[in-house]
Amino acid sequence: MPTLRCRTPDAWIQAVLADFDAFLNDHAAAEKKASGMALSMALHYCDRPDIVAAMADLAVEELDHFRAVVRLLHGRGQNLARDRKDTYVNALRGAVRTGRDQYFLDRLLLGAVVEARGSERFGLIAAALPAGELKDFYAAITASEMRHEQLFERLARAHFPASEVDDRLSQWLDLEADIVAALPVQAALH
Repeated sequence: MPTLRCRTPDAWIQAVLADFDAFLNDHAAAEKKASGMALSMALHYCDRPDIVAAMADLAVEELDHFRAVVRLLHGRGQNLARDRKDTYVNALRGAVRTGRDQYFLDRLLLGAVVEARGSERFGLIAAALPAGELKDFYAAITASEMRHEQLFERLARAHFPASEVDDRLSQWLDLEADIVAALPVQAALH
């Protein structure tokens, strides 16, 4: 399981709690995009039954999370806002290599790293919220993101030698730490 090399700053959780509605909108967008990414991977790797099955299940789960966050927004009297560009994910995607095998490995490890960051940040939210439904929801989302992180890494290890996965994952974690360190503090997942 990847160990993140840059901790989310305390100022981030303060920004999220100060504008939770904005955060919820960003969270909804992230879940929608995650569902789309899983479907894209299922179609791109249709010759790999384990990938298709895992990504089909993941797409459904991420879409269910999207629906749950939209319900939270509506329950707070808010509407779903337009998506914004995700600087974090776009910067990471820029590091994905070309070449069939390199691209495949990088997509899997990118998924593992993004889910690891999501697990960390949702965990911070769950810890900061008072007892109740919202806290329980974010505790469950934290566990879900951790399972997704493990899924992507497990798939990478099923298709590539351990040494190759370990080396490339280390590179991804270094890159991800640099990107997170440069992110502005805002009421957004990334």
